[in-house]
Formats: sequence, C-alpha cells, structure tokens
Amino acid sequence: MNNDKYIQRDSYLKKLIIRKDNGEVKIITGPRRCGKSWLLSHIYRDYLTDQGVPSENVIALDFDKDDDKYDFDILDPKAVKNHIYSQIKSDTENYYIFLDEIQELENFERLVNGLNGHDNIDVYVTGSNSRFLSKDIRTIFRGRGDEIRVFPLSFREFYQALHYDVREAWKVYSTFGGMPRLIHYTDDEQKINYLQNLWDKTYIDDVVERNKVRNELAVSRLATSLCSSIGSLTNPARIANTLESVQKMKIDSKTVSSYIDYLENAFLFESAERYDVKGRRYYETNKKYYCIDIGLRNARLNFRQQEPTHIMENVLYNHLRVLGYLVDVGIVESREMKDGKMSYSQREIDFIANKGSRKYYIQSAYSIPSEEKREQELASLLKISDSFKKIVVVGDEIMPYTDDNGIYFTGLFDFLLKDEWL
Repeated sequence: MNNDKYIQRDSYLKKLIIRKDNGEVKIITGPRRCGKSWLLSHIYRDYLTDQGVPSENVIALDFDKDDDKYDFDILDPKAVKNHIYSQIKSDTENYYIFLDEIQELENFERLVNGLNGHDNIDVYVTGSNSRFLSKDIRTIFRGRGDEIRVFPLSFREFYQALHYDVREAWKVYSTFGGMPRLIHYTDDEQKINYLQNLWDKTYIDDVVERNKVRNELAVSRLATSLCSSIGSLTNPARIANTLESVQKMKIDSKTVSSYIDYLENAFLFESAERYDVKGRRYYETNKKYYCIDIGLRNARLNFRQQEPTHIMENVLYNHLRVLGYLVDVGIVESREMKDGKMSYSQREIDFIANKGSRKYYIQSAYSIPSEEKREQELASLLKISDSFKKIVVVGDEIMPYTDDNGIYFTGLFDFLLKDEWL
C-alpha cells in the first residue's frame, strides 16, 4: 500500500514551482486534512532540497499542533517572529518560510507581511478558513497574496496512487472519497470512523468555535441537510422550512444563510449559481450546493443515501473545480409551441465550466436507457446557439463520440482520467 509520500499531487507542485520567489505570499487553502501540510512540508520541501536549497534554509512552523515540540510559545506572535529571524543567518541566501494553519496565530498579517518584505525570504502559508482569502486577500497581504486552492484527492489522483482496477477504484472512491489519510486504512470501519470523526471533532467544532456560534446543533443539522440535497436547487428559506418540518428545529432563513457561509468559508461546501445562458445574467435565488468530498458527504449521512446519480454529479463538480474551472448551473429559457399554444420553458444544464476563454456545457447523465431519456438530456444543449463545446458524461464505459449535433459523449472514467474532452 502506498503512503502519502507517493501521492505527488503534481498539479499543485507545479503551481508552487511557478510561483517560487515571485515576491508574493503563497497561500495554500482548503479544508483541514486535505493534504495542504503534506504538500508543503514533504512534496515541495523535497523539491527545494533537490534544487539545492539547504535544509536549514527551509523554516516550517505548524500552528495547528498542540504539543511541546517548540521551545517557545507557538501562539505568541512576538515569540514566533523572534524564532524565525533567529534562523535566518544570511542576507544573501534565500530562505523559505512555511507557516501551517496560520489563521490560528493572532495578528498573523503583520508577521507575514514583514517577512515578505525581505527580498531573500519566500513565504508560504496554509489556512483552513477563508477569512483571510478571496475578497480580503489584497487588503490583508497588501496586494501581494497568491492563492492556491487544494482539494481532497481527485478520482484521478486516487486511481493513480492506489492502482486499483478502475471499477473497484470507483466503488471505493464514490463511497469513501479522497481524504488522503484514508489510504492508510484497509478496513471499512476505520474509514467510516475517520470520516465521521472529522465532521464531529474537527469541522463542526472548528466552525462553531471560530464563528462563535451558539447553536451547534443547528450547524450540525444544516451540514446534514446540505449533504442530503447535493445537486438540488435550494435556498436558505427552503432549508429553514425543511429543518423545521423534518428536524423540528425552529431557525430563520437569515441564520441559515449565515451558517451556510460559515460552512463554505471552512471549505466544506461550494455553491453553484444559476446562469441564464441566453440572457447572460445570474439568478439571485436558488443555488446548488456540493460537498467538497463525496466521502465526507456520505459519512455525514451515515452512508444511507447512496444515490449514484447525485454522487456522480458531485464528483464531476469537484473534478471541474480541481481543474481550476469556475462552475455555474446553466438555465436556457425559450418559448415553444405545445398543444397549439405558445408556452414558456426553462431547461437546465448541469454545469457551465469557465476558465479564461474556455467554456464547456456539461450534462451529467448516469444512464441513458431510452431515446426519451436521451432527448431529455440533450434538450437544453440543443437550445444553445454559441460554439462552445457541449458534453454529455454518462456513467457507462463507452467509446467517446460526437453526434450529428456536435455534442460530445464520453464515459465517466474517460472524463475523470483523461483530457480528450478538453
């Protein structure tokens, strides 16, 4: 059985390499336990060593460890600063500073910006909470922050690391997901316990503590509700109604909205907005939510709701995000003649994937057992008049082909493991 060291995560390593010594703070983000620390402290550190960087010129501190390996107070900004600068022996040699889970350190901005102000110091930080990311990144790091988002193992990484038969790999991955630690476990019970403990002892506790939430049970049940409804259109008001009717929990939509933000800020869920393809506008209500890892989703539901269609859709969404695409839910509006009357219709496209000048329209179709189902899957794609590539991903293993309408059909494994669809 391979260990973490052999999961090289080359796509992330390349992102670090091209940003090396660029004068910006490299910010590696993602949910706790997804492999951020390993990426820096092993994969990237090994790369630096191979490039001739002396080991003493790589200074790494972990602010998420509650142990006594340090001879100073790891959560005292002044003590941390003194320690780091005491390790920098030369003004002419380059030093690489790794600060893991930096959000645990008070006033980390001053420390990081101070370090980054030195020409011979290259700073890397990891974080599991987005309070210092995205919209705030320019302000906090004085416009010198460069974010690298890390996800749990993709199906491609999982398959390449463990060398299972592809169908066996999918069976395991679609059940337990891609949290890197799981590769150490061969027993299903161990995997289940690990994933459920991540929710109960790490994720929920972290969200509650960081955001000073008084109603921990509401956050917990909201996470369960989001996992239960992946790939379904919803909004805070609808979720509040569901929690009240099903869980007998009274909670207003504003609070639900805040709690969803907390869960997204902890990188546990992502939302996909609805985009009107023809009208080129976003709808303000209703989104789809996807869990950052399908194993975490399944564990939250005690592995009860194993719907292959929703699982496949969530994995496809995550795959597109790993590849760096921004993902929306597409809506195609049209007026059509039906039963002698003109009627208005809305048809959905599962994903619109955008990255720079690239755009793809993608339908997730677990199976297409009949011509009626085929027409249903193609209806929205056929209403799009632009020239961007249209793709249908099916759960079966098929030889990829393009039909008479220019729509590309491919099997799930080819889509996840190969790049011919790009």
